[in-house]
Amino acid sequence: AGEVGHSLVAGLLVHGHGLGGVFTAISQGVPVGISALIMCLQPILTSTIAGRFLGERVTPIQWTGLVLGLVGVLLVLHDRSIVLAGSALGWVANFLSLIGITLGTLYQKRYCGGIDWRTGILIQYIGAGLLFALGAFAFETREIRWSGELIFALAWLVLVLSIAAVGLLYWLIRRSAATGFASLFYLVPAVTAIFAFILFRERLDALSVLGMVICAGGVLLANQGAAKP
Repeated sequence: AGEVGHSLVAGLLVHGHGLGGVFTAISQGVPVGISALIMCLQPILTSTIAGRFLGERVTPIQWTGLVLGLVGVLLVLHDRSIVLAGSALGWVANFLSLIGITLGTLYQKRYCGGIDWRTGILIQYIGAGLLFALGAFAFETREIRWSGELIFALAWLVLVLSIAAVGLLYWLIRRSAATGFASLFYLVPAVTAIFAFILFRERLDALSVLGMVICAGGVLLANQGAAKP
């Protein structure tokens, strides 16, 4: 019962506040570039909290990697439209998503290690699903206009993001230090830029490519520089 309760809490933080906050922010007009930058503060925030919450020591090499990763993200996003737009609700939701996914991953690492990860994920999605169902009945029309694009987006979100990516994240949480797995969030803007170039022919200049290399180097340092027990 304790593991079930912990899984529900982790799910509400990671999926409810984390992912839900990002989608809310974008729907409220917060630019994707700004939202990505805010979420890329997650490794820094995680490393700052990890010492007190998990008793992990972040080494100088790891801090160097975290700073390099953030610099790389700024280079990757340098030509994106970074404008201060969006509603106050969107900005609040974006920062709540940052706090939610940070606390959620740390909570997952500390309290949810004893439950089978597949069972844990199922419980988390049940809890998050109930939360979003309440939100849908409170704030949405619940009218769906089906289209090929919507079906593809839902399939991608369910199969790739919710099952594959989150499953991999939780696997990494169990097997690596908090700073190490959190640093992987620096790779999200780089991978997004590559997909945008392939699928939508968006511009990918030398400075963005340099930022990707710096991101990769920062993640490598953050993972290789972990303190020895």
